[in-house]
Amino acid sequence: MTAAASQHFVEVAAALALQIRAAADDIERMRRLPLPLVEALARAGLFRLWIPRAFGGEETDPMTLVRVVEEIARVDGAAGWCVAIGGEYGVFGGYLQPDAAREIYGSDPLVVTGGAFRPTGQAVVVDGGYRVTGRWPLGSGCQHSAWIVGGCRVLDGDRLRLGPDGIPVMRLMFFPAASCEILDTWHSIGLRGTGSHDYTATDLFVPAARSLSFREPPAAPGPLYALPTIALFGTVLAAVPLGIARHAIDILTELAGTKITTRTQQVLREDATMRGDLGRAEALLRSGRAFLYEALEEAWRVVSAGQTISVTQRALVWLASTHAANAAKQATELMFSAGGATSAYISSGLERCLRDVHAAGQHLTLASTNYEMAGQAFLGSDMRTTPLLVRDNRSAG
Repeated sequence: MTAAASQHFVEVAAALALQIRAAADDIERMRRLPLPLVEALARAGLFRLWIPRAFGGEETDPMTLVRVVEEIARVDGAAGWCVAIGGEYGVFGGYLQPDAAREIYGSDPLVVTGGAFRPTGQAVVVDGGYRVTGRWPLGSGCQHSAWIVGGCRVLDGDRLRLGPDGIPVMRLMFFPAASCEILDTWHSIGLRGTGSHDYTATDLFVPAARSLSFREPPAAPGPLYALPTIALFGTVLAAVPLGIARHAIDILTELAGTKITTRTQQVLREDATMRGDLGRAEALLRSGRAFLYEALEEAWRVVSAGQTISVTQRALVWLASTHAANAAKQATELMFSAGGATSAYISSGLERCLRDVHAAGQHLTLASTNYEMAGQAFLGSDMRTTPLLVRDNRSAG
C-alpha cells in the first residue's frame, strides 16, 4: 500500500472524530458502541483493512491499522478498542480456506468479526467438522459482530487431541453471532463501551473449513499473513493506550490555559511542576510509540522480502507493544495527577482516560511477562519453554 493510501484511512478515521465524540456518553452508558457508529466505522472501511483483497478487503500494511486505531482511540478508548479487534480479526481471512473466508468476509462489506480466541471451549470431532460447546470471556465487540470466534481444544470422543509436542491441539472456530448466547458480564473499570461480554455455544456444529490453527500456514499469499499472528495483534492493541494517552495530553494542555490553581492562584500553565509532568508525558508517549513502529516496520521489511522473522525479531515486537502500552499508561497517570482535583470529575475526561488506559493494559498480549520473554530471547535461551512465542511461530508446529 502506498503512503498516500495509508494516509487516506488515517484521515478517514480522523474525520469520524465528531461522530465518535458525540456518542461518547452513550458508549459509556450502554457499555457498547451505538449501532449507527458501528455502521459509520464499517462504511469507512476500517474493519476491512487486513482482509485479503481477493475478498474485497484492503490488505494494507500493518502500520496502517495501528495508525487508524491510534486516531480513533485518541477520541474514545472503547471505540479504538473495537476498531482494533474488528480490524485485526480481518487477518483471519488470510488463514481460512478460500470458500470459508469468502463466506465470512466477502459476503457483506459491512461485516464485523468479534469474540475471543482463548481455548476455553471444546470442539469434538464429528463427520465434516466439530461439535462446539463452550463459554468464552472478554468477547469484545460481540454485540455488533456478524461472526463470532471462539478458541477450542479439540477432542476425539472424550479425549484431548495432542500434537507431536504433547500440547493439546487448539483451533479457532467461526460461527454466526446469532447461534450463540451473549451474557451480560462486562461491568468493568474501563473500556466499558467495548461490550466485552462472555458468550456461550452449546453443541453447535462448525464445519471444518470454518476453523483454523495458528500453527498452520496461511491460505493466502502476501506478507501480511506471514507475520506472527498473536504478536501482530499486540501491536494493534498497543495503539489503544497510545491514543488514550494522547487524548489525556490534549485535555491537560487545554485545561492548563483555563484552570486557576488553588496553591498559587495562577493559571495552571504557569506551574513548573505541571510543565515538567507534561514534558515527561510527551517523552514517554513519543518514545514508546517510536519503538512500536520501529519494531513493526522492521518485521514488515523482513516478511516483505520473503524472509522469516527471527525469534529475536518476534520478541522485539512483543516487547515494543508492551513498552508502548506501559509508557502510555505512565503518561496518562502524569496528566491525571497534573490536573489536580479537576481530574477526579467525570466531566474532565481525564478520569476516563485513566480508567481506559489501565483496562487496555491488562490484555494478555501487553502483559509485563513479555519483558522477561524478550530478555530470554536476547540471551539466546531455548524459546521452546516460552508458550506464547512458540505458539505464535508457525515454523514451530
